[in-house]
Amino acid sequence: MNRQKTVLIVEDDESLMLGLEENLKVAGYRVLTATSGSEGAKTAMERMPDLILLDVMLPDLNGYDVCRTLRNKRLMMPVIMLTARKEEVDKLSGFDAGADDYVTKPFSIKELLARVRAVLARAEKPSPAAKQYRFGECELDTVARTLTRKGKDITLTRTEFDLLAYMAANEGASLSRESLMRDVWGMEYFGTQRSLDTFVAMLRNKIEKNPHKPQHILTVHGVGYKFAK
Repeated sequence: MNRQKTVLIVEDDESLMLGLEENLKVAGYRVLTATSGSEGAKTAMERMPDLILLDVMLPDLNGYDVCRTLRNKRLMMPVIMLTARKEEVDKLSGFDAGADDYVTKPFSIKELLARVRAVLARAEKPSPAAKQYRFGECELDTVARTLTRKGKDITLTRTEFDLLAYMAANEGASLSRESLMRDVWGMEYFGTQRSLDTFVAMLRNKIEKNPHKPQHILTVHGVGYKFAK
């Protein structure tokens, strides 16, 4: 029997909070709530939810700071950011802080629940066969789920790790954006190819000597990407 999943909602808008809580409970999730950034971070560390819905604009700590705090504590549960901001720089800030997905308000409950299912399903995927990949200054360990560069640990979000591991396992193959989003994110994923490109940019910043002239994650124009050692 599958364990009931727990979702933590960190949101200071009471009406939105209540609506999300009700719909998540109807969908079969256990729900925890917090109305400020500091309360959300504390609840996440104490209760270890399976997923966090995290508003960006919060009293005291903002959503970026909360997410960054959790990642610095090595807490890697999936985080979906909720925000009214639509600018690309805001999404980059969210992903840079360690978010796994980003939903812009207003959003439909149907879409949000689909994103929750997709992110949780991705988190439950079995780990790839035990393998270590060495490329450039980096070593990727798919069992320990770690990345080191020059011997130093590099923090990756779950999504960043899964994307890099998938690319490394398919070294030399031209991977279309569609196949990457299908195989890494899952069929239900509602994101766009621009979201994929954002994650690739984040990975390049972490593994490449010169992110603007990448040696490992190469762009295949008109197709997608290719991984090279």
